[in-house]
Amino acid sequence: MHLDTSPPTSPPARPAPLRIALLGLAALALAGGLFVVRGPLLMAAPACVSGRWQGCFGTFNGVVLMTLVTLPLAVLVAWATARRRRRAGVAGAWRLSLAEVGVVHGTLPFLWMTMMPGGGAGVVPPRVSLVPLRDLVVMGTLGIVGNLLVFAALGFFAPVRWAAVASPARILALGAGCSALVETAQYVLRLDRVSSVDDVLVNAAGAVLAGLASRRWWRTRADAPAAHRVA
Repeated sequence: MHLDTSPPTSPPARPAPLRIALLGLAALALAGGLFVVRGPLLMAAPACVSGRWQGCFGTFNGVVLMTLVTLPLAVLVAWATARRRRRAGVAGAWRLSLAEVGVVHGTLPFLWMTMMPGGGAGVVPPRVSLVPLRDLVVMGTLGIVGNLLVFAALGFFAPVRWAAVASPARILALGAGCSALVETAQYVLRLDRVSSVDDVLVNAAGAVLAGLASRRWWRTRADAPAAHRVA
């Protein structure tokens, strides 16, 4: 009597319905976002093409347009960095490279927009709002979403790259600290903006929410020694 000792074959893996649904929702959200911003981007494009840099880099529409235009360059930088790391034998080369490029490319445009001077810059006295939750009423939906996105890329990618910030509390502290620095700079430079504690709260909340979204890719302290080999 012959006994079959070969291990049982497992059925082919099927994609999880939840994952497919999330990817579909993400695609719809991206398409909806592009549909919403298509008008402003088309308005900013002529200024950039004609070399009128004030209209290109001095407006929100222009900064968003340049962020999208430079996205292929960011991907190319991430690819080149990951390739160099893989040749050096660094584990998680793509994860590290995408995280570093994502932090810069996803955060710098929002910092640029938050530091744009208003019409009364240098003339209007600096304003401060230290009462929590008071400014949320006047922010509006667009203002709240914008503030949530300011340090979202930092919160998403920083714990993926650096184990030292891989916890919700540390991401919260990082987002709040960076936001406090921005609000202080707006006050010191007299940019005709209100330095608000609510901006700090919403910025930090956006960083934490984004960090929780990337939690499955966070670097652990066991992975930390690999970072020391990165050139």
